[in-house]
Amino acid sequence: MRPGDWPFVIMALAFVLYLGFWSWQQDSATRVRIYQAGKVFAELDLNAERTLQVAGPLGLTSVEIKSGRARISSDPSPRQYCVRMGWLDQAGQMAICLPNRISIELLGSRPYEIDSLSY
Repeated sequence: MRPGDWPFVIMALAFVLYLGFWSWQQDSATRVRIYQAGKVFAELDLNAERTLQVAGPLGLTSVEIKSGRARISSDPSPRQYCVRMGWLDQAGQMAICLPNRISIELLGSRPYEIDSLSY
């Protein structure tokens, strides 16, 4: 490499770092949408504290909303993957209880263009 190549390498590296940071930045969520069997069951504001019971084929799933975040606190599914997701607080995050056919999705002020299926 020649001495004149180093400024170009440094600028390219800075640009890649900037793009990496910008592409992973997410909005904070303002609403939660709860799905039951693929259909919208409820859409609620994240600032209101409440717990909902949503019925599915296996039983009741408990969705807890508190302090600008949401989680599935209990579910009758055998492996408890959706409960293990914990608290969700960023727009675009989801928790899906597949055997019980219940899911939650967090929504921001603008539509989220990228999800896990986009990769």
